[in-house]
Amino acid sequence: MAAKEVMTGLTSAIYIGTSGYSYRDWLGYFYPPGLAAREMLPYYAREFNFTEINSSYYTLPRPQNLEQMARRVPGDFIFAVKAYRTLTHDRGESVAGDSKQFRQALQPLIDRGRLGAVLLQFPYSFHNNQANRGYLVRLRELLPGLPLVVEFRQAGWIQDAVRDFLAHYEIAYTCVDEPQLPGLPGRAVYCTAPLAYVRFHGRNAAKWWRHDEAYERYDYLYTAAELKEWLPGIAYLADQARQVFVAFNNHYHSQAVTNARMLKELLAGGG
Repeated sequence: MAAKEVMTGLTSAIYIGTSGYSYRDWLGYFYPPGLAAREMLPYYAREFNFTEINSSYYTLPRPQNLEQMARRVPGDFIFAVKAYRTLTHDRGESVAGDSKQFRQALQPLIDRGRLGAVLLQFPYSFHNNQANRGYLVRLRELLPGLPLVVEFRQAGWIQDAVRDFLAHYEIAYTCVDEPQLPGLPGRAVYCTAPLAYVRFHGRNAAKWWRHDEAYERYDYLYTAAELKEWLPGIAYLADQARQVFVAFNNHYHSQAVTNARMLKELLAGGG
């Protein structure tokens, strides 16, 4: 069953997938042992019709590469693309030029109707203040017409005024599941744009701030009971938005795949 077919009776399409798909540690767990990296996306697309492209955060994507990716998946497959790091973390003089290049790279996905969202993931140091709200407005102006989604890592953004601000500029708020630690946003559910977005990072509180390797933060497997906590929120988003994207970022040893499957089953009424 395709992910967007779940929750029948609601008018919006729900896409469930994972944050990234090209992980060597998924071999033997999700991917067959020895599967070549170039075959991972087609294999992934046999089961899921949505994924986040995370490599675009580290390197500005090339339009030909995104064109090739679009050619390797079925016609209903949707991509969310994480914004290049200079747009969200560096925020320096190169933002205007990098935004233009980033926008041009997305054109093959736009032309094919495959671009679901552009994810603006900001760091914990990005606080709710006038300057940073102004920066979000600038990004909206630099990336006109794109389905922008913002993920905050700092609790100061969780207030009604910010929700209204995002709605005014049609920037979708990313609802997050992560450890309930001081300073983090928590599990607020807002719908501020025609699309809605949810990211599951895991609840590994012990490793969130203290870890040797980045993957340790996201080493977590949700239980069915924990996922059920989100069913009312996802139903609300599905009632408000035309599209709902749910991405699992607890990627270590393909735990994201396991939980994406579980959530699909729960939304279909099988849990």
